[in-house]
Amino acid sequence: MAKETHEFQAETKKLLDLMVHSIYTNHEIFLRELISNASDAIDKVHFASLTNREILEGDENYEIYIVPDKESHTLTISDNGIGMSRQEVIDDIGTIAKSGTKAFLEKLKEAKESDSDITDKDMIGQFGVGFYSAFMVAEKAVIKTRKAGEKEATRWESDGSGSFTVEECEKESRGTMITLYLAKEFYGDGAEENFLDEYHIQSLVKKYSDYVRYPIKMNFETEEIPRDEDGKPIKDAKPEKKIELRTLNSMKPLWTRDKKDITKEEYSEFYKNQFHEWEEPMDVFHIKAEGTVEYTALMYIPGKAPFNLYHADFEPGLQLFSRHVFIMDKCKDLLPEYLRFVKGLVDSPDLSLNISRELLQQSRELKVIGKNLANTILKKLAKLLETDREGYEKFWAEFGKSLKIGIYGTIYTGGDAKEKLKDLILFYSSKEKKLVTLKEYKERMPESQKKIYFATGKDTNVIDEIPQMEALKSRGFEVLYFTDPVDEFTVEALHEYDGKEFQSVSKGDLGLDDAESEQEKKDTEKAEKESGDLLKDIKEALGDKVAEVKISSRLKSSAVCLVADQYGPSLSMEQNLSDMDNPMFKAKRILEINPNHELFKKLTTLHEAGKDDAGFKDYCDLLYTQALLIEGILPDDPVAFANKLAKLMAK
Repeated sequence: MAKETHEFQAETKKLLDLMVHSIYTNHEIFLRELISNASDAIDKVHFASLTNREILEGDENYEIYIVPDKESHTLTISDNGIGMSRQEVIDDIGTIAKSGTKAFLEKLKEAKESDSDITDKDMIGQFGVGFYSAFMVAEKAVIKTRKAGEKEATRWESDGSGSFTVEECEKESRGTMITLYLAKEFYGDGAEENFLDEYHIQSLVKKYSDYVRYPIKMNFETEEIPRDEDGKPIKDAKPEKKIELRTLNSMKPLWTRDKKDITKEEYSEFYKNQFHEWEEPMDVFHIKAEGTVEYTALMYIPGKAPFNLYHADFEPGLQLFSRHVFIMDKCKDLLPEYLRFVKGLVDSPDLSLNISRELLQQSRELKVIGKNLANTILKKLAKLLETDREGYEKFWAEFGKSLKIGIYGTIYTGGDAKEKLKDLILFYSSKEKKLVTLKEYKERMPESQKKIYFATGKDTNVIDEIPQMEALKSRGFEVLYFTDPVDEFTVEALHEYDGKEFQSVSKGDLGLDDAESEQEKKDTEKAEKESGDLLKDIKEALGDKVAEVKISSRLKSSAVCLVADQYGPSLSMEQNLSDMDNPMFKAKRILEINPNHELFKKLTTLHEAGKDDAGFKDYCDLLYTQALLIEGILPDDPVAFANKLAKLMAK
């Protein structure tokens, strides 16, 4: 039959131009597409051979070959799959919007061959437009193909601009051979991406198509020193060039194997190789799901948190595969942000291999998978907390901050993370000097305790000594120690746990309601009444440094402390926000003084000498600065503070 020239359809021309110049931004993806189509073609002939062995023509070794030719600047990908007839070439290659694979799947479903090991879930060539990604790197593409069971072969050629030619050709074996004449920028030593370099091709196959079920083979040119009969290298002999045929892909994904047949060592080795890790993983999740959406997931909790886990440059996300073909390295839409530390992959035949990543990430199937994965991980963590406290605390030391940030994030994003995570968070406690859950804290609260108390500080030793703890210590009330800046933000988002509100020991009214507190209240009211003028003049001496000066009911032995208003940010939260370059939130500072302390008596004596006396004002300032230092806040003018202190000591 004579050579024919055909025009691409008008829609095909537009879509081809858009795809080559706009949609595909990663040039190397073309190799994945062509290998996927080759694998799909082999799937088809294998399926057809189940009822017609003759169609194999005596060749039952299914293989894909890649041939880089540096002299002609061509890259050839060939397979011994089903091949195409002349009309199929015109219909399926000439029309970009039509996929021969899609038509095959429809026939496959109609056949319902129950004894076949190939299903529509296994087909990886459903890209439709995947072949045309070749024109991102090629100036011209030539296809030679012969359909299994037919004698006539067809040659197709196009530069991807507007037309293609079709003619009869010779081809001994069944299948398809695609030869790409590469553009200058894609071969040679100076090329940014050299698609004729064997080792670059090998790395791309490993990255994208390692788990294609058929061997992908390529010849490597090697040099070898000749050896004598004893196997020893011959002295001064020149290296001999040899051709070595290598299989580039492993073909059998670990995650497709039965869990009971995989050893702990195999899981660990795969984790280290696949995700470039050195440490042993802390935990493994191997999940196979069938139903509305079918998928397999293999996920790991790393042994150590990466140093940049909470930095802006950290990229979370799971690897995404479809039918064992690599699609995406960092799919951020599968797991919520608070599980950003999880590494792993998901392989699903139900995902649409759409050329737009944005559409892929918004797919309904992806959302269903992500929700299921997150629930599975959280259930496993809850079980770990219940059955292996030491193991969970090890996890918490590395990744607990992520869960706390997840709760805090609901202030802005909404969602149900608070409910899912509140029973998984741990805080150090004053009760047993170890980590406790909120549930454990709540269960051992005495009836007289109305709130869940917490104290914030640099470390547990510092918190132990802060004056605000004294009233609670005297009653034996348990206090949670917040040493991580995010802790207070976390409980602000929670607000309460099982009906009990959180209460900072350094904010507002502690909410104590017992006989002791009633007496303390009376004593405080009496002291405030007797010291009204003194408190007023201390406030006047300090100016706008404090919002209020009052007699303290929480201090027992300490002279003074700073607390914040109940409804505003705490002093520690103010400092944390300031450290994050967000100084707009200021705590309302209240100076509380212990009327039973010797310092208070000294202050009273100085006040009686005159409120305008320099000694009185210096004492007021020193008292305030002392309260600041207890909170870990440096005074605005450390030199002035040191001079006043020295002056006082010299008296």
